[in-house]
Amino acid sequence: MRVLIALTYYRPHISGLTIYAERLARGLAARGHEVTVLTSRFAPALPAREVVDAVTIVRVPIVTKVSKGVIMPAFPAYAAALVRRHEVVNIHVPQLEAALLAGLGRLAGRGVVLTYHCDLRLPGGWFNRLVERNLSPLNALAARVAHAIVVNTADYAEHSPFLARYRDKLHPILPPIDFPSPSDAVTRRLVTTWKLDGSARIGFAARFAAEKGVEYLLRALPRVLAAHPSARVFFTGAYKDTVGEEEYWHRLAPLLAQHRDRLTFLDLLRPEEMPSFFSLCDVVAVTSLNLTESFGLVQAEAMLAGTPVVATDLPGVREAVRRTGMGLIVPPRDPEALAAALIEVLDRRAAYVKPRAAVAACFDLENSLRSYEALFARVRQPALTAEPARS
Repeated sequence: MRVLIALTYYRPHISGLTIYAERLARGLAARGHEVTVLTSRFAPALPAREVVDAVTIVRVPIVTKVSKGVIMPAFPAYAAALVRRHEVVNIHVPQLEAALLAGLGRLAGRGVVLTYHCDLRLPGGWFNRLVERNLSPLNALAARVAHAIVVNTADYAEHSPFLARYRDKLHPILPPIDFPSPSDAVTRRLVTTWKLDGSARIGFAARFAAEKGVEYLLRALPRVLAAHPSARVFFTGAYKDTVGEEEYWHRLAPLLAQHRDRLTFLDLLRPEEMPSFFSLCDVVAVTSLNLTESFGLVQAEAMLAGTPVVATDLPGVREAVRRTGMGLIVPPRDPEALAAALIEVLDRRAAYVKPRAAVAACFDLENSLRSYEALFARVRQPALTAEPARS
């Protein structure tokens, strides 16, 4: 099949959405499909077109950024040309251009599949509220036009006000998880580089964005330190200059300063370092606050590296712990409950660790790719009588 995958940001931008899309694109290409990614050229140094892991990446020039989105006047022309050359259009939302892409796909007789990552909740402020009000009807139009909508879990779909309107189109497919075992050599190097000792290590792997709830982990830290005085929090991810999160960074500053002697910032680690990062943590915290988080890939990755998780009790987010038993679930926005759960896992860590094979059976990459293939093959049918795709 010829598959077009469209999303606002792609590698080298790092987020759960971009990692998901990259794994899907790379996995489908490895299975013999012709895959093109249509995305923004959010940094001028990025090539306009390149091929990585047999995936063709086409980047549209931007003129400016608006909140977490970008403005791309040339996007309609790029999209129209690429939609005609592919049999299936897979649109990852939230995305400003979702309705346009879905409409172009249906007009061209192509199969249209939305991958719905989360409900849209932008940071505070009148401008972001205005953006949300304008994007909501566009997302609704894209959903009405699409042949099918992929969601990470049925649990999330059942609790999303947006998805409740499209139950007949929903297809739960677990995210594509492609995560190797930790490398002993990399792990030893990181231990030396970070000068790790016997202290308790709490991992946090995410962008510093308002919906990630970093402040609740920081507020839980005093109680954790009372039980484990040597504990440290190790952060990896984009914590400075996160797109659309400048105000949130300033709000966090006092808490970060208060606990600076117990925080280690590792910035963005390379993909090959992430398994070792998770394996070196005693527990990983996922403190998301609302439906902008629908699963949390880092949970499955931490578990595959042998590390239990404490996650908030949100639809979809709680699924990794529920399926594996490898951790605890706590209410969101509750630093006391979070602290108690972190202490419990640190005290009785062995009770929460499961064999890698058992975790891998829960998050099977090939099963996710096969599910996508079957869905794409089904919706591809309207394209068979359409104008032949151009090579």
